[in-house]
Amino acid sequence: MYDTILFPTDGSEGAEAALEHAADVAKQYDATLHTVFVAQKEIGPSGMVGEEHDDVEKSDMVGEDHESRGSGMVKTEADLGAIEEQGQALVDGVAGSVEPGIPVETTVLQGNPHERIVDYADEMGADLIVMGTHGRTGVDRYLLGSVTERVVRTSDVPVLTVRMDA
Repeated sequence: MYDTILFPTDGSEGAEAALEHAADVAKQYDATLHTVFVAQKEIGPSGMVGEEHDDVEKSDMVGEDHESRGSGMVKTEADLGAIEEQGQALVDGVAGSVEPGIPVETTVLQGNPHERIVDYADEMGADLIVMGTHGRTGVDRYLLGSVTERVVRTSDVPVLTVRMDA
């Protein structure tokens, strides 16, 4: 039923919670576990890497003369090479933590996380995507967005979501 399982990770607690489920499904179906990290060079207004605010260049609260201060209210470019190195360390860590006998492939991609995850799942012929959620609700969820939610809405591949324990 499942030959190829995609496990995107960002190193969060939500992703760690999902890894156990991804590995269990891979073991049960003798499937290959593909773990992927998506490096994104833009840092959003709150300073979080991977935050998606494509329509916001800067807050109205920060004037032109304050942009050079790096207030966190203006998008800046992070060191993509450093992010990719961190991502490679994450996917290598996943590969090392999975029970022996489960085949694991690792990949680091660049781009918009939810788009790259959906595209990669299609490219590799994934049968299932397993992702963690952060469990955010209300305003936090609206402001920060959810890569998992966007993958669920746009993927043709079934997505198993795992909420991290409180």
